[in-house]
Amino acid sequence: MSLCFPFPSLLLSSPNLPLNPSITLPSSSSYSPSSSSSFTHRCSRGPGFDSFNAMYSCRVFSGYGAGEFSSGSEEEEEDEEGNGSDEEFVMGIEEPYDINASSSRLPDRWDVLGLGQAMVDFSGMVDDEFLKKLGLEKGSRKVVNHEERGRVLRAMDGRSYRAAAGGSLSNSLVALARLGIRPMKGPTFNVAMTGSVGSDPLGSFYRTKLRRANVNFLSPPVKDGTTGTVIVLTTPDAQRTMLAYQGTSSTVNYNPALASVISKTNVFVVEGYLFEFPDTIKTIQKACEEAHRCGALVAVTASDVSCIVKHFDEFWEIVGNYADIVFANHEEAGALCHFDSKESSISAVRYLSHFVPLVSVTDGNRGSYIGVKGEAVYIPPCPCVPLDTCGAGDAYASGILYGILHGVSDLKEMGTFAAKIAARVVEQQGTRLRVQDAMELGDAFSSFQTDIGSSHV
Repeated sequence: MSLCFPFPSLLLSSPNLPLNPSITLPSSSSYSPSSSSSFTHRCSRGPGFDSFNAMYSCRVFSGYGAGEFSSGSEEEEEDEEGNGSDEEFVMGIEEPYDINASSSRLPDRWDVLGLGQAMVDFSGMVDDEFLKKLGLEKGSRKVVNHEERGRVLRAMDGRSYRAAAGGSLSNSLVALARLGIRPMKGPTFNVAMTGSVGSDPLGSFYRTKLRRANVNFLSPPVKDGTTGTVIVLTTPDAQRTMLAYQGTSSTVNYNPALASVISKTNVFVVEGYLFEFPDTIKTIQKACEEAHRCGALVAVTASDVSCIVKHFDEFWEIVGNYADIVFANHEEAGALCHFDSKESSISAVRYLSHFVPLVSVTDGNRGSYIGVKGEAVYIPPCPCVPLDTCGAGDAYASGILYGILHGVSDLKEMGTFAAKIAARVVEQQGTRLRVQDAMELGDAFSSFQTDIGSSHV
């Protein structure tokens, strides 16, 4: 039996998607849907959504043609390796930010716009003695200040490490943009991200790396601000010790410029890590309101279990009122439902899909599920030889977005493609879908599209 999701026409048929009166939110949540922000209200779009529906069906998006947007060499786009401090590594980056110059090259509309943390990742191999000298607990994750970050980077001087424009959301956006390099039909995808970077060399590095990957970073740098970083120290036993310096990435302000960009967006994606910052939650709410006012779909990534636990009510305020799509893994989905760890992924998917039109939950090597209206489709994992699972969920989310933008209504088909993308990332070292893999997957999309049977459980 087939379970299809005619996105976004399903969202227009609000009479067929009432809240199930027997389904209630987790008891500890203070959130309760109001009459003005109920699920039915969210599924009813204004005039702007009709035009989006037409554009979505025809894939007639304004903007760059296939030949106008250079992807750069694969070497430029993959993570770069360097020695020394962050300042030494990126001082040679060219193309300083010029919002006036860049705006003339921007498309009329964005297929996908992400709002998330803009962080530069520094990844290096170290031994236990290195951690001991710095007083770091192996396998821990901690937030550090500017001085502590400098101390660790100075200690890494002379060691080989990689620097990359990191972040969960940016991984998904880069994968989506790379999948669109040789699209099945129509123009390439117009993908952008907003967030907060400083006016320092690392901020320039971040913007340049995303631009080379066909993702426009639209937010201007914060004057005298410092770009956030994550230092990942991996020991021979594969344990990772992570040190996060938030910098300016913790503050994203809502302003007319952001509102204008959102008004020209078809799918707006919010990164769950932003819920860690109280002031930014206000920005998320205003941005989601503007997205729905202009007829865009709103997607939310769960991002992290601890973030959900700490900010449970804030998550549900956004998910319950605005989300059309939720991306989560097994643990995150359980946390959103207040289920214990023994509860199955399929139970969480079915539960969440009573409140959100489309729910996507990954469960490692056990596969994944996509839920709609209290039902769930099981997606088996794509066979692969795992090397590094980091970034697999981000890649999976890009596949779901790719299917939505291409008008795929069959959930099995959409999920199977997403699983194929995730498998490519799992088989490599690093979190980003590689250019060659993306091009091969994009080329193969139409060939396996008609060979997949549908099922639901």
